[in-house]
Amino acid sequence: MEKKIIFITGANRGIGKETATGLAKQGHHLVLHGRNKALLQDVSEEIKTATGNNEVDIIMADLYSLADVKRMTDAFKSRYERLDVLINNAGAMLGRHREVTSEGNEKTMTINLFAPFLIMHAMKPVLLKSDSPRIINVSSAMHRYGGRPDFNDFQFEKNYSPMRAYSLSKLYLIWVTRHLDSQLKMRGVDNVTVNTLHPGAVATNFAQDADKGFMINQIYKFALRFMDKPVDGAKTSIYLATSPDVKNVSGAYFSKKGKIEKANDRYWSPENEKLIWDYCSGIIKKY
Repeated sequence: MEKKIIFITGANRGIGKETATGLAKQGHHLVLHGRNKALLQDVSEEIKTATGNNEVDIIMADLYSLADVKRMTDAFKSRYERLDVLINNAGAMLGRHREVTSEGNEKTMTINLFAPFLIMHAMKPVLLKSDSPRIINVSSAMHRYGGRPDFNDFQFEKNYSPMRAYSLSKLYLIWVTRHLDSQLKMRGVDNVTVNTLHPGAVATNFAQDADKGFMINQIYKFALRFMDKPVDGAKTSIYLATSPDVKNVSGAYFSKKGKIEKANDRYWSPENEKLIWDYCSGIIKKY
C-alpha cells in the first residue's frame, strides 16, 4: 500500500485515536492534532509502541480559536510539502448554556463547522500536491434531528439547545462538503474526493464533559453501555482514507458500516446549501 501523509484532528482520544492507530498499523505517516501537548505526546508514543510505526507526529491548536486553526495549518504547510488525507474528526456537543469563543462565535458551530471549513480551505495548496487527495469530514446521524434551520439565527442567539446546535452544525457540515465537491468538479479538479460519514454511537468521552441538564446527562451515561467501541467508530474513517474502492467516490455520506447512505435532505436546497457556504466563507475570510 502506498504510504500516505494523513492529518487527523481530535486524535488524542476516542475515535480519533483509534483512527490514528489503525492507519499507523498500515504504515502511513500520521500527523495528530490535539489541544493538550503532554496528552498528545503520550498518545503519539503509545501509537508508535503499539504499531511499530515511528512516523507519528503531533501538532497543537485550540479549534475554538480560528486564529489558532490558521496558525496550525500554516505550521503544517511549513513542515510538509503535501497532504494526502485530511480527516476532520474533532467535534463536540456542549452544555445547556450557549457559549461563545474569544472571537465571538458560538462554540458548537466553531468546532464542528467553522474550524473544519477553515482547515479544508487552508490545506488546499498541500492537498492539491497529492496525486489522490481525500478529505473526510466526520458528521453524525444526529444531523437528522436539529429541526428546521433558522437562517436568521445561524449561531443560535435566539434558539439554543445543545442538541439543536450539534445537530444543525453536523447537517451544515454535510452541505458544505457537498458544495466543495461540486465546486471542485466545476473547476475540473477530478482527483480530489470529499466525503462525510456517521461513525456510529460510540462509547467515548464525547458529550460527557459538558452539563446538558440532569436528565440528558443521565441518559447519556446510561446509553454508554449500549454503544459501539471507539475502534468500531474508526472503521469508516479508515476505510475512506485508504480503500481503493472509494478512490473516485466524492460528495457522499457514509454510514458506520462504510456504505453510502442518503443524508436527511428535508431542509436542503441548492440555495440553502450556498447560503451556509457563503456564511462560513464570511466567518473565515479574515483568517
